[in-house]
Amino acid sequence: MLRFELIKKENINSIIPLLKILAPQMEETLLNERLADMVQNHNYECVGVYDADKLIGMSGLWILNKYYVGKHIEPDNVMVLPEYRGSGIGEQLLEWITAYGKSQGCVASELNCYVNNSESLKFWLNNGYKVLGFHCQKKFEE
Repeated sequence: MLRFELIKKENINSIIPLLKILAPQMEETLLNERLADMVQNHNYECVGVYDADKLIGMSGLWILNKYYVGKHIEPDNVMVLPEYRGSGIGEQLLEWITAYGKSQGCVASELNCYVNNSESLKFWLNNGYKVLGFHCQKKFEE
């Protein structure tokens, strides 16, 4: 039986192997540094999906308030291990996130989806999300 639960701050580094799948080019040291800052300074939370004691999926969570939508939850880096995909776990994870967001007073869910990830976009559209705009980025020179 699958279990969905918030990962305690002291166990947050358990998501690093899943983040390495999402971003294999990133150094693990940098992932650890950014994750620590997100948890300590930016109210980052993360829900884990467990098959017994094995972490098989996750989603970062941000609770934000923006003038155009109000208080909302933002799933971030949503992923399920490849060998578990196609069995409805992603949909169950979204149900959990929706329920959690509502319990926190959120009125909506918003997220970013990369344009080169057509499978992910299909997943979000199939689960009731609508494309509202473009996510743009400009990196500053170091």
